[in-house]
Amino acid sequence: GAVMYKLCITLVSLILFLTLTKNFPMAYIIDNEFLDKTPFLSRLGYLYVVTQAAKPKYYFAWTLADAVNNAAGYGFSGVDERGTFRWDLLSNLNIWNIETATSFKMYIENWNIQTAAWLKRVCYDRAPWYPTALTFILSALWHGIYPGYYFTFLTGILITLAARAIRNNCRHYFLSSVPLKIAYDVVTWAVTQLAVCYTVAPFVMLAVEPTIKFYKSVYFHMHILSILVLLLLPIRPQTHPVRRAQNQAMQNSIKSK
Repeated sequence: GAVMYKLCITLVSLILFLTLTKNFPMAYIIDNEFLDKTPFLSRLGYLYVVTQAAKPKYYFAWTLADAVNNAAGYGFSGVDERGTFRWDLLSNLNIWNIETATSFKMYIENWNIQTAAWLKRVCYDRAPWYPTALTFILSALWHGIYPGYYFTFLTGILITLAARAIRNNCRHYFLSSVPLKIAYDVVTWAVTQLAVCYTVAPFVMLAVEPTIKFYKSVYFHMHILSILVLLLLPIRPQTHPVRRAQNQAMQNSIKSK
């Protein structure tokens, strides 16, 4: 059942990729005629569309790999509270959580899951300083040498830190009632999706010239907003696993003495 379900997803993803990508190419967002005639908000809307059109190839590849593993008997992760067998131990993405993500962190955690877990173990959990920045830089190096990768992951550092600062300082004001929470989720979903599109566009375009042209066409707005957020909002110190473990060991040592 798990294999057939995932094969159906791969089929739908393949059809979407073969149809949408041709009709909505990423290169069009830096076309001179498009930039001259299209208002800023419409360009942001089209950016979301072309980013959505680029996703199905990743959905296809990762879901197919997951189905193959399941067919071989790998990836079983236990039984949930409803008695359903789960086959997501080796899954590399959660499409529903990606498309409904209300934070940059939630989006990243559900995209390329196994690589993210590896990065967390080898870098984030071990880095004594600036774990977020160092993990993004390692991810860029791991992906390869195209300049677009470095534009994406360096931008990701800024947006991740800014999103964390906004969440820590603002989210609790919207938890007092259901309507406020819904409004908060809708706004953060829209901002998250646009922030992801802004961040990953260089990843698809790869080269320096189209990346700079794209960011200039949207006035580097996410970079500027992220920097302003980091300058204006108080930033809560990260509770880092390495330091937490060291502090716990020190406390245990003191108690034993």
